[in-house]
Amino acid sequence: MSTAILAQMTGADFLKLRKKRGTLIWALVLALAPLLIFFIVRAAQHSSSPLEHPPAGGIEGYIDGLRIIALFFGPLAAILIGVEGGAGDVAAGVFRDLVVTGRSRTSLFASRVPAAVALTWLVIGFGYVLLVIGVFVFASGTPTPSAATLVNGFLFSLLCSGVVCAIAVGFAALTSSRPAALTALIGWQLVASPILSGISSLGSSRKLLLGDALAHFSPVRVGGRAETVTMGQGTAIAVVIVWTLAFIALGAWRTRTMDA
Repeated sequence: MSTAILAQMTGADFLKLRKKRGTLIWALVLALAPLLIFFIVRAAQHSSSPLEHPPAGGIEGYIDGLRIIALFFGPLAAILIGVEGGAGDVAAGVFRDLVVTGRSRTSLFASRVPAAVALTWLVIGFGYVLLVIGVFVFASGTPTPSAATLVNGFLFSLLCSGVVCAIAVGFAALTSSRPAALTALIGWQLVASPILSGISSLGSSRKLLLGDALAHFSPVRVGGRAETVTMGQGTAIAVVIVWTLAFIALGAWRTRTMDA
């Protein structure tokens, strides 16, 4: 299959995902609402008691906001979009129609990953713009992040959301079930992975956790995982690559072998 055809299929999958209004709306809610609540509450606290509560913006606000968009709610938005991209055709009952067009099943799966990641990055981009605006508007004269920090933070947010989205596409294709994939991935992201990361008795085996590997690339000290498990740059890169490729491979295998 030529690159041009794959690009056309990716564009078609992107449009298909963009038209899923429910998924897109909830992804935007997850990316934007927590940041809005964060800045509104912090600004109100600082306004009522400036000595006890720091400004909502500035460097401290940026660190907390980056944790929200890159490590918590941004990945949840990525899961929603990725699961829809990986299992949407099967759930809608159109997978058989796509197969009979003669396109290879591998190409059908391959076009879903970049389409879902592209839409995820678009959503995360809106969230990051909101974060930057809030950081400067509510700085109240305190130091603000440098341009380099802002760029690196944006790239970090794209890395976290893109990796989680690609894994969600593969896992959803593997399970062929949106409810099962959403339950498992959200449960892992919010519950299982943070608990495992905090169990010190697991020792160096915690370096295999995706969340800890991703937190390693943060341009600022985001606390939590980044300070619980330390690892080298090469180890973090290897863990991220293995997780991503493993689930993409599983999703591609399932797409090739499943009954139409």
